[in-house]
Formats: sequence, structure tokens, C-alpha cells
Amino acid sequence: MTPRVSVVVPAYNNAEYIEATLESVLAQTYTDFELVVSDHASTDDTWERLQRFAADPRVRLLTTPAGGGARANWDRVSKEATGELLKLVCGDDLLYPTMLERQVEALDAAGEGTLVVTSSRDLVDGRGKVFLRARGLQGLSGRMSGRAALRAVVRSGSNPLGEPACVMFRRAALEAVGWWDDTYPYYIDAGTYAQVLLRGDLTVVDEPLAAFRVSASQWSVRLMRQQLEQAEGFHRRVHTLAPESVTPADVRRGNVLARVAAAQRRLAYAWLGSRMHPEKASAPAS
Repeated sequence: MTPRVSVVVPAYNNAEYIEATLESVLAQTYTDFELVVSDHASTDDTWERLQRFAADPRVRLLTTPAGGGARANWDRVSKEATGELLKLVCGDDLLYPTMLERQVEALDAAGEGTLVVTSSRDLVDGRGKVFLRARGLQGLSGRMSGRAALRAVVRSGSNPLGEPACVMFRRAALEAVGWWDDTYPYYIDAGTYAQVLLRGDLTVVDEPLAAFRVSASQWSVRLMRQQLEQAEGFHRRVHTLAPESVTPADVRRGNVLARVAAAQRRLAYAWLGSRMHPEKASAPAS
């Protein structure tokens, strides 16, 4: 029987965390789901660690050839999904036990015109310890039109919808827009949400149902600069796609707030320091 929900994990060099990620999916209170994982030619022992899950009938383990960037693997696992509803979880993030149950309930209550559901999330360090709770959303609430949600996203200068672990799609809607959109690679998630939300509504579950792991690989001065440039490009693109909903003033506001957010991230990563490294995060503070 085809499951209602597909949770898909595009794994790449996630050996330190991938087992905890998959365990968090398999521990869901909602049980009508499959878990599809594809390893994107990892150079660590991600693939070897995945083998302990191979005997679970809910799990399918695949491989994706090297190349093509993140989109190649995100598309690979999403196209392999058979469920009506789809959630992508990166290979170092965590789902809380009631995530699928709460989001399926929310989509069912909202009706077929609602294509996306999201929730807030906690931020965790390298050892999975929460250091910020219930982040995201930034005023998004209830059921709202996709275009109103997009305006709120641009005006925030960030991504209040959250990382993929926070979001669940109707799989047919994701397929209809051509799967994941990496026009701006650092905004592959938000860029894809935008394409789907042009076609339908959003509903929000206002509670933290996932944990996003902050790691050292997410920070560098060069990376911050690239992320900021792509944020501004993303804002311009959303204006082009929905000019009646997202104005040039919205874009200007979003660009200013994106610069503020970039500065805040830089300070936050400096403050976190060694907690972003799993092998150091468990050591007592000096």
C-alpha cells in the first residue's frame, strides 16, 4: 500500500549526524510514511552508517552519482517519493516525534487549496543541544494566501518558512513546478517554496516541531557575502514573479533586513564557537 507521507533525506557527508536524523524520523507518532534516503557520493562513511537501517521495511536506501550540486540529490529523493505528501529533511537535522502527525492534521484541516504547511523550529549545536527555541515564522500564522506569505518572506529579509525539515508539501505541487529550484543555490528551499506558493495557500503550525543543526561549515566571510547577494537576487525574482503582491519597496526593505540578519548570524557563529563542532561540543566549557 502506498504511504500517505514520504520523508526524503538527501544525504551528503553526514556521517556524524545521519543516524540521529533517521532515528528521529522513524520515531514519529504518525506511522503512515516511508523514508527514502539517497547518499550523494559521500567521501566519509555516511553510506556505511545508513546500512543499519536497511532492514527496516519503511526505509529505502539509494545512491546519487557525484555532481549536479544539492539539487541533483534533492530532486532524486523527491522523485522517488510515492506519498501524497512530502517532507525533505537534510542529513543533520531532526524531527520531533509529533512533526508528521501535526502537519498532516494541519493540511487536512486547511483543505486541498493549501499546498504547504510549515512550523517553527529549535536551533541546536553540534551535539544536539538547543540554544534557541521556537525560531522562524516571524508573524506568519493560520492559513494565508501563498502570495501574502511570499510578501511576508521578502519583507522579513530572511526565510520565516524555515529549512526543509520545517515544511511539508503536497508532492504533486512540487512536481508541477519542476521540483527544486536552485536558481540561487543558497535559497534552494525558499526559491522552491516561492514557486509552489504562487499556486496555492500556506498553513502554519505555530510550535517547534523540528531542530535545525548549526555547524561550522555554514559560516565564513565569503559564504556570508554570497548568501547576502543571493538573498537580494531572490527578493528581486519574487517581485518579478508576483509584482502585484511584492513591491519594489518590499524588496528594498527585505534587502536591508537581509544585511542585518547576515551581521547577526556572523555574531552568533562567533559566539557559538566550538559548539558548532560535534567533537568539541561535548567537552566542558573552560
